[in-house]
Amino acid sequence: MRVEIAVIDDYQGVAHSFGDWSQLSASAHVSFFRDHCDSESDLVDRLAPFEIVGVMRERTAFPRSVLARLPKLRLLVTTGRRNSAIDMHAAKDLGIAVGFTTSPGHATAELTMALILSLARNIPVESGSMGAGGWQVGVGRDLRGASLGLVGLGRLGSQVADLAGAFGMEIGAWSENLTEERCAEVGVARLSRDDLFRESDFVSVHLRLSERTTGLVGDEMLELMQPDAYLINTSRAAIVDEDALVRALTAGTIAGAAIDVFEDEPLPKNHRLRNTPRLLSTPHIGYVTRETYEIFYSEMVDTIAAYLHDRVRGH
Repeated sequence: MRVEIAVIDDYQGVAHSFGDWSQLSASAHVSFFRDHCDSESDLVDRLAPFEIVGVMRERTAFPRSVLARLPKLRLLVTTGRRNSAIDMHAAKDLGIAVGFTTSPGHATAELTMALILSLARNIPVESGSMGAGGWQVGVGRDLRGASLGLVGLGRLGSQVADLAGAFGMEIGAWSENLTEERCAEVGVARLSRDDLFRESDFVSVHLRLSERTTGLVGDEMLELMQPDAYLINTSRAAIVDEDALVRALTAGTIAGAAIDVFEDEPLPKNHRLRNTPRLLSTPHIGYVTRETYEIFYSEMVDTIAAYLHDRVRGH
């Protein structure tokens, strides 16, 4: 009997080319979906026929209310080492296995530096001026000697510290449980939260989303920042209070911000963040590179192949 497999949220239509899907058994049929289901009902209707679903991490939520309505689903394979959009307790209760892939992470760190550079040299505005027939319209700033405050010094934060150090930036870090030993290991200064926001030319967020970190960067923190400072968020949208950020950018109390993550993805066409002044935004491309996709989709195929092998053997 044919095994139906769905790969969803394949926005660019490239999932088929980054994994060797031909290695799956002849009885397996793979359907690739480029569009995103905005409602739970649409998602359930689409996935009802499928035994296996491959997902790109956190693009689509799988709460209990969705998983319970997919009786044929036996395996979810998500890219990345974790996926907070999947209700793991519900999956276990319903007998749905969840598989993960590895995730190198450095692509997001590299994007963070690209955003910092773009803000520092005002690249979107200068490029726009060229396209409109103009010439120089502003004055940039050096990264060498500028201060970078890292909110979080885990795997990604430390990678950003390494890259920023190569530009000669002065780097400090804060998180709730950050130790002097960890800072010494990475080679950065340990700062208090308030001092980091108050003293940094660039503040970059690299925390996991939790109850403690939701809304962490709000009016209070943004008001501490210098008027010529910038905020960068390539972590999780909810860590930065969107209302507070829009207020700060609209009023010009900070020089600008760059964000790659949003509460509502894909971002609606008429969303206010598309037209907020002093905001550089990218469509969640932190991990969207050829090299990362090769890891994601090749390991997704391997996990599905192992499942199908065990299925045939009756395990």
